[in-house]
Amino acid sequence: MAVSVGGTAFDLSGPEGAPVVALIHGLGLTRQSTWGDIAPVLAQRFRVLSYDLCGHGQSALPADGSDLTVLSEQLIALMDELGIGQAALVGFSLGGMINRRCAMDHAARVSALVVLNSPHERGLALQQQVEAAARDAGAGGPEATIDAALARWFTADFHRDHPDAVADIRRVVLANDPANYALHRRVLAEGVSELIRPKVAISHPTLVMTSELDTGSTPAMARTIASEISGAETIIVPGLKHLGLIERPEQFTAPMLEFLALRAG
Repeated sequence: MAVSVGGTAFDLSGPEGAPVVALIHGLGLTRQSTWGDIAPVLAQRFRVLSYDLCGHGQSALPADGSDLTVLSEQLIALMDELGIGQAALVGFSLGGMINRRCAMDHAARVSALVVLNSPHERGLALQQQVEAAARDAGAGGPEATIDAALARWFTADFHRDHPDAVADIRRVVLANDPANYALHRRVLAEGVSELIRPKVAISHPTLVMTSELDTGSTPAMARTIASEISGAETIIVPGLKHLGLIERPEQFTAPMLEFLALRAG
């Protein structure tokens, strides 16, 4: 683990000189909790950069608020410091919003996109409901919603068979600074509005994946994201919920490897 000048904690692994793949985790999680089983597999073939979002894990709190642009610029600043000219961006949930924002603002720095279990257009009524819930939950911090979240994130079988893994994710989420968690929950809720039918077209090779039973980043959302990016591919992973990439990482790693092998170089 290293820390950038700007306070971003990161890991860099894999063969030097190989195409770079940057991994962007989601709300309340960390680079290790999200990519612990996936990064080593990718690093057999790629130079893999994983890092903690602002105020998450071991990264410093944001100095002056946050939004998708702030989070996109965090990654670009880290790439600049490490001398990385271009990378394929793999983003999970909020990370799949950040990598789309980054592709819009810094097209030349992005070789390809993988968007995993990321939200998109919700419709007016649901959008207002999600934004209100994000505002109302702020005062209680992550503890106020953790039980409901874990039920949405993992299947009942995983809760039963892997209680220690579920408990690990619970600890990671509850370790978040409450104010920073609330801030980024609002980014997750509100940020989709700037990604719908983007004014700056995304033309990068793109793979969009989600889980069949993900109620917040639904298969319909994944197909809509793909429909707004020319040539994008869509994969729906059966039988899993939001954190399917932790529950069954191989179901995500295999198609990601196949896609990146052709388009990340």
